[in-house]
Amino acid sequence: MSFANRPLRGPRHDDDRLRDLGYKPVLTRRMSGFGNAAISFSVISVLSGCMTMYGFGLATGGPSVMLWGWVIVGFMVLFVGAGLAEVTSAYPTSGALYFMADKLGGKRAGWYTGWLNLLGLLGAIAGIDYGAAAFTGAFLNLQFGFEPTPQKTIGIFLVILALHAILNLFGVRLVSVLNSVSWWWHLTGVAVIVTALTIVPAHHQSAHFVFTTFVNDTGWSANWYVVLIGLLLAQYTFSGYDASAHLSEETTNASLSAPRGIMRAITWSWAAGFVLLVGLTFAIRDYAGVQASSTGVPPAQIFLDALGPAGAKALLLVVIIAQLFCGNAEVAACSRMVFAFSRDGALPGSHLWRKVDARTGTPRAAVWLSVTVAAVLALPSLYSPTAYNAVVAINVIGITPAYAIPIYLRIRNRDHFAPGPWNLGRWGVPVGVVAVVWVAFVTVLFCLPQTRPESGGWVSVDTFNYAPVALVAVLALATVWWRIAGRDYGIPAVAADTEMAKIQDGVV
Repeated sequence: MSFANRPLRGPRHDDDRLRDLGYKPVLTRRMSGFGNAAISFSVISVLSGCMTMYGFGLATGGPSVMLWGWVIVGFMVLFVGAGLAEVTSAYPTSGALYFMADKLGGKRAGWYTGWLNLLGLLGAIAGIDYGAAAFTGAFLNLQFGFEPTPQKTIGIFLVILALHAILNLFGVRLVSVLNSVSWWWHLTGVAVIVTALTIVPAHHQSAHFVFTTFVNDTGWSANWYVVLIGLLLAQYTFSGYDASAHLSEETTNASLSAPRGIMRAITWSWAAGFVLLVGLTFAIRDYAGVQASSTGVPPAQIFLDALGPAGAKALLLVVIIAQLFCGNAEVAACSRMVFAFSRDGALPGSHLWRKVDARTGTPRAAVWLSVTVAAVLALPSLYSPTAYNAVVAINVIGITPAYAIPIYLRIRNRDHFAPGPWNLGRWGVPVGVVAVVWVAFVTVLFCLPQTRPESGGWVSVDTFNYAPVALVAVLALATVWWRIAGRDYGIPAVAADTEMAKIQDGVV
């Protein structure tokens, strides 16, 4: 029976489709459509991205840039998500972005897309779990007088990484359950935080302050430049929704569930994040005091000023647990990317990272590799106060271009692209064009320096944006490894290629 004539539902269809794409099913398909959407929603995690980057937003444009930037960036990300969802429906594999790029643009396109995607995913683990460590340090500061030094924060960070590795070793069913809980935890958490900050404090900022105040504490004199840099808060948060694609080999009815998961995650995050940012900003009592909080986490100071120590600690726990859910989901997505990339021979030591545990159906070695490299990426935070922002930028600069490559190739090969059951029809090309232009814009934007030295001049070691260095380094590594091992890399020549050609020719 041809793929075009098979029923669209059921594990058998999913596994047959995967075989058409050249792979023997080895992962366990136990994730529902809701669980698939929940993993991307958990990775986007407004209670991680918005809260962790809130201090950055206070300095780079302030309330007006945070809120209107969130609206604008979220709207543009819908275009990127829709373009990616359409290609995901046609190629539902754990390799996701690089598999799509390979099929639409050839081996070299797949190779470089994979390395960019991997850099972004590893940077995301480091950024998310380091942010969770910082919030945990703030909670311990309020509860026990704990001093959150860089060394102690790194220690907490390593413990969180180990926890996420262990949770991911138990199999995709536990991951799916945790992500489903995470979905409701995030929505309920946002509601609880905003309600508490609305009802309890006697004082709130005015709507004029919340929606129009501009603050520039970056050292740069050009306000337009600061506005652009301030978009990093939203763009960083709106990343990781490719998790739905990476878990597609473990999702039932993947050709529909994975693209729907991408779009649902973005839409719900857009709404929830805006409500959260508005609630936080209305509750600011002392702007300078929030920025210079002894907890090291500006939202913790907002909670403290508005609710007192007990209320602040309770809300911090809500945020920390959400961030732990987020980091766990990101480890799952990254480990599947490592597994898939190794399955096609693209990583050093691929024979190790592609192994799947027979009992749990989990790529255990890929999980450990993911958290180990993430730990290394965050270590510079011991020595530089700007290193965390660099890790955030690494995440954005790696993963965002990787989103655009398969969308661009789908546009370039529009006459030969055979869409899956979830598709944009005649809107596929215009939506894809908007997505690619936006990604090109933010890729350039986030390579720019974010802060200027207080003494004047241009950039110092502490204020340098290391994202361009990371981008060049990963592309150089990919190029060198291509010359060494590129001949061993290869996605199988699959039945689906012939099948799709027949579909395009009207044979099937």
